[in-house]
Amino acid sequence: MSTSARGVRRMRLTAAVVLLGVPLALPTGSEGPPLALEQVRLELVTDGLRAPTGVVAVNDGSARLLVLEKGGRVRVVADGSLEPEPWLDLSGAVSGGSEQGLLGLALHPEFEENGRLFVNYTDLEGDTVVAEYSAAPRGATDPDSARQLLFIDQPHELHNGGGLAFGPDGHLYIGVGDGGWPNDVIQTGQDTDRLFGTILRIDVDGTEGDLPYAIPAGNPFADGGGRAEIWDYGLRNPWRFSFDSATGDLFIADVGYLTHEEINVHPSGTPGGLNYGWSITEGFGCFAAESCDTSDLTPPLTVYGGRSLKTGNCAIIGGTVYRGDTLPMLDGRLLYGDFCSGRIWTLLVGAAGTLPEEQLDTDLTISSFGLDADGVPLLTDYAGGAVYRLVPAPAS
Repeated sequence: MSTSARGVRRMRLTAAVVLLGVPLALPTGSEGPPLALEQVRLELVTDGLRAPTGVVAVNDGSARLLVLEKGGRVRVVADGSLEPEPWLDLSGAVSGGSEQGLLGLALHPEFEENGRLFVNYTDLEGDTVVAEYSAAPRGATDPDSARQLLFIDQPHELHNGGGLAFGPDGHLYIGVGDGGWPNDVIQTGQDTDRLFGTILRIDVDGTEGDLPYAIPAGNPFADGGGRAEIWDYGLRNPWRFSFDSATGDLFIADVGYLTHEEINVHPSGTPGGLNYGWSITEGFGCFAAESCDTSDLTPPLTVYGGRSLKTGNCAIIGGTVYRGDTLPMLDGRLLYGDFCSGRIWTLLVGAAGTLPEEQLDTDLTISSFGLDADGVPLLTDYAGGAVYRLVPAPAS
């Protein structure tokens, strides 16, 4: 990377921190098969976007991509070109301040037949709204079709989470941050009577009582002891999570406070109710005490840590497990990155003893990862207003 590119990165860092978190440092070493940085490169898919926060492939055979803009618009990329008109425009209803905005989008598993899609955004009062919309076949979304599923009164403008994804079980999973106050002073991380600091799981194909959704069987607090929607808890700000298409394992990136950024995992088939520790722990250690009881906590899969201006890291961006032949060197690896440093790491999943490896060192402000219709990894550049695809590097 050139000196000028690194200078651009440093200038972006100050503005970038308002979206996701605090500067932390670099993972070390690897015991897995080594990867050469020269094996993959980034290819521009499109630019001209305003603060993109996510990218989703349309599962209707069209190969279209939907890109979320923080200010509330969903843009369409078709045949490699950014269409001028948004697919859905919520800019009049979305607060775009600080870490707020249009933060999540998920298409129903049967979207091609039913046109149902779900968004997660902060409204003009700064509160979280999860809503359902309807789209015409191969057409735009009807803005008048909104049906609110979930409302969360947010105490702060930070740590909204915002991720949405359908699991292999067909249920909708929702990431919610801890409410945003420093040091978890409002004590939400371990409070299962509130929805903060959690991954939620709901059944959008049913209703239950006055709820516009049903509570899936197996949710750990379905019969009491906490909010019935909660699947896992003890998270600070889960910024992006995804399911491994081969195993069904759920990988959650959790933005740290001072010492460590985390990748957490919920293995497929494991009952709900995993407690990832915040704010008893951060990373593998106790957060605010010299000792703490970790016997009922689920430790991270991996961490990177230590506030460092030298590395420029600040907030983990959860990625995706790649499965495919286009990038054989990445098959079976979880990709994730850092918002401020632009570094991308990979971790071989399902192999004991492997540690992260740095895969690319970019000057991008990575805000999200995704997969295109062929399963090829994508990422969004928040400051650069662009979407990139990972492709094999030319043979030297």
